[in-house]
Amino acid sequence: MGLGGWIAPESTGRRAEVLFTQPFASSRQRALDASLEGAEMSTLQVAGESVVLYRWGDPTRQPLVLFSHGWSSFGLRVLPWLAPLRAAGYAVASFDQVAHGRSTGRHATLPGFGSVLTEVARQIGPVDSFVGHSLGAAAIALALANGITARRAVLIAPPADASEAAGRFARLIGLGDAALPALRQSAENRAGIEFDAISAQQVAPRISVPALVVHDLDDREVPWSEGERYARYWPQARLLTEHGLGHHRIVSDPGVIAAGMRFLAGETVGVRVVSTPNLPYGLA
Repeated sequence: MGLGGWIAPESTGRRAEVLFTQPFASSRQRALDASLEGAEMSTLQVAGESVVLYRWGDPTRQPLVLFSHGWSSFGLRVLPWLAPLRAAGYAVASFDQVAHGRSTGRHATLPGFGSVLTEVARQIGPVDSFVGHSLGAAAIALALANGITARRAVLIAPPADASEAAGRFARLIGLGDAALPALRQSAENRAGIEFDAISAQQVAPRISVPALVVHDLDDREVPWSEGERYARYWPQARLLTEHGLGHHRIVSDPGVIAAGMRFLAGETVGVRVVSTPNLPYGLA
């Protein structure tokens, strides 16, 4: 799209936005191929779409952990967490976001991720705790900032700024700088909200729920600095920095899962982030 971005930046940017908001089709097949591990499946109606829910255990008798998957992923990515959570006495639920997995829809956005998660939580809650990866982690922050309650939240590799995500996507597809404003404007129009309003520094200060943010220094898809930003602006958040796991393996890493389980059990995990450049990574 590089040449088109210079010759016709407005129309090229709008076409790029269609790709930006369209998950990879592979997420649907991977959801179909994944083991259900005994999940009870059901369908919720959310924002005019059919959202497929997976549930293990009895949330009327056990505290419920709701898992929120990332972009071009699917709800059964929760499976590495399933045995530890069930052994700890939790009921577990996850779902395929709109336009992902078994759910209907063609396009998705970060605000849409947040609103769908919010509605799912309202329909199946109360939710004791959330666990989320990538865009699904950012969606947890939006849901909590907009009034969903929980005891604790684990956010793994969350993107902090939709504008920066759009810029990364533009570079990935070779979109020229001249077309980027049109991509962003088109995406904001689709979402019905400006990107700046859903950045970590705007959302996180409104959340009182204790959170653990886990991010890898070697993450090449969502920089570590974005997870650090959530932890810095979130009043009761702590940051756990990993090494060598990247963006995708981190969500299923046994060490990360163990740390998340300790945090859900009430232990202090990770470090508090402070707003000073005089400490390494701004940590205390």
